[in-house]
Amino acid sequence: METSVARNLMSNDEWAFFERFILAVRSPNGRKPTNHRLVLDGIFWIARTGSPWRDLPEEFGKWSSVYRQFRRWTLAGLWEQILEALNESRIVPDALQMIDSTVVRAHHQAAGGKRGTPRQGFGRSRGGFTTKIHLRVNAAGLPMRTEITAGQTSDYLGFDLVMADNLPEPSVLLADRGYDSDNIRKTMEVRDVVPVIPMRKTRKLRVAVDRRLYRLRNLVERCFNKLNNARRVATRYDKTAESFLGFIDITSIRLWLRHLST
Repeated sequence: METSVARNLMSNDEWAFFERFILAVRSPNGRKPTNHRLVLDGIFWIARTGSPWRDLPEEFGKWSSVYRQFRRWTLAGLWEQILEALNESRIVPDALQMIDSTVVRAHHQAAGGKRGTPRQGFGRSRGGFTTKIHLRVNAAGLPMRTEITAGQTSDYLGFDLVMADNLPEPSVLLADRGYDSDNIRKTMEVRDVVPVIPMRKTRKLRVAVDRRLYRLRNLVERCFNKLNNARRVATRYDKTAESFLGFIDITSIRLWLRHLST
């Protein structure tokens, strides 16, 4: 096996973590891959390099088999289940949380998915053909929840998407002024969460912001930078929303495991 491929294979500890989740979602029907670990390594290789599936090295097996297994696991909700389990473990601090969004350029080959571009998370913005990633992270800067929408989608909608679930509730939520709205502030008040959000210049009634605390918001920006190290996340090549979000969640999970291993 080539050194460049072998160097990026997952460790035994990482495989032991993934294996229990994979066995739990394995379908009783259909042909099963002979080596789940090698298939998962192939998926990680695609995520890291951003390469087309057809360019997957032969060491990982037939590219079409690896792709089909990726789709099965993605549609079965495997990646979401793993992220949910990590969050429920409360193994890292989560009283302080942050939300933010970033726009990702979509490759022209990503167009043409079924059900139309809006339902697949594509849109038009200043960057052209784009997708917006919405992210919620904990006090360790680790992803708690990821969602995607069309590139021109408002951050207000992104807030509803990443905050409307049963994740551990924050005591303090940091966000930039793109999330400054009466509805968001009222929602946080009802949930007994302190919003640390700078106010828009057009607001007449001003609310002071703890600037020292607000500086910690750079954790979510640094998380985006780490996610973008996976080229399959930094540029969208996937036609379907499920596949692109799957690669985001896979990269998020690996950030968790890297953090916990240290």
